[in-house]
Amino acid sequence: MGPLLLVLLYPLSCVSGLPFYNGFYYSNNPSSWNSHGEGIFNGVKLVVETPEETLFSHPGANVTLPCRYHYEPAPLSPRPVRIKWWKLSENGAPELDVLVAIGLRRRTFGDYRGRVRLREDGEREASLQIQDVRLEDSGRYRCEVIDGLEDESGLVELELRGVVFPYQHPRGRYQLNFHEAQRACEEQDAVVASFEQLFRAWEEGLDWCNAGWLQDASVQYPVMRARQPCGGLGLAPGVRSYGPRHHRRHRYDAFCFAPALRGQVYYLELPEKLTLAEAKEACREDGACIAKVGQLFAAWKFRGLDRCDAGWLADGSARYPVVHPRPNCGPLEPGVRSFGFPDPQSRGYGVYCYRRR
Repeated sequence: MGPLLLVLLYPLSCVSGLPFYNGFYYSNNPSSWNSHGEGIFNGVKLVVETPEETLFSHPGANVTLPCRYHYEPAPLSPRPVRIKWWKLSENGAPELDVLVAIGLRRRTFGDYRGRVRLREDGEREASLQIQDVRLEDSGRYRCEVIDGLEDESGLVELELRGVVFPYQHPRGRYQLNFHEAQRACEEQDAVVASFEQLFRAWEEGLDWCNAGWLQDASVQYPVMRARQPCGGLGLAPGVRSYGPRHHRRHRYDAFCFAPALRGQVYYLELPEKLTLAEAKEACREDGACIAKVGQLFAAWKFRGLDRCDAGWLADGSARYPVVHPRPNCGPLEPGVRSFGFPDPQSRGYGVYCYRRR
């Protein structure tokens, strides 16, 4: 029975249409199989190493996702492997292929074409280099090394430095379905935040009672101080969840994630207040453009922008950033204060401008 089984398996190993085919051929000599039908390569353990800590970067930067592999014990001769990188999904969508390498052959996919490559400055190196990092590159990546019938993999998490902020439609609370929330965040130079980003923001002190969409199409909100209008007094602080909601029918606010700035946000010093249209024109005349909400939050978070003067922003809202709370400057806690969406024709505000570097 044993020899007959080996005879039947031997020709099948060369048929690429079979489900288990992976493009690699190992010893076709039946003498390389032991009495249990196992290949001699099974005596060598494949080990893939990736970092446990999260990697941080920012848009426009270059970053390397470390991944190396080795064998225990070391083989006597080099062995061909297949290396694959892909990005894990955050919201149930299909995983994204990033790069596949077999020997000297390389293939990259989608938006990663022209931006990714393997680092090849060492033996058994499988690290992925990403150029011109984008907001959507944030997430978890899997590095897989396939050696014949054996494969091992490791995870690498890439996080962009940024700030999470709640965002409402100009008409008020709970006006956005999931797709509108995505567009609203993009218009403010941001993306819809992931749960991990919201949770980190909660750990840093974000407290907000209005529920908002997250990247996985769930609706949640962070609470630091339990109170009646915010889920009740009996619940401990934490991130409250409404669970997944219907993408089109249900409407909430949004939690957006804005990356660290590459430019400068500043309050434009002028002798008089402006309408919204005048504010936009004043920034243009100063060689800049009117700032977006995400840019103002990032300047507050990472550049220490601190100003008590309310100014127009690109979405028609009026806000101001406070790093050091003080009398006559709003609540006694740091944050970005909002006056909502005033009449665009009112001349009650200055303007915050953004200049690219």
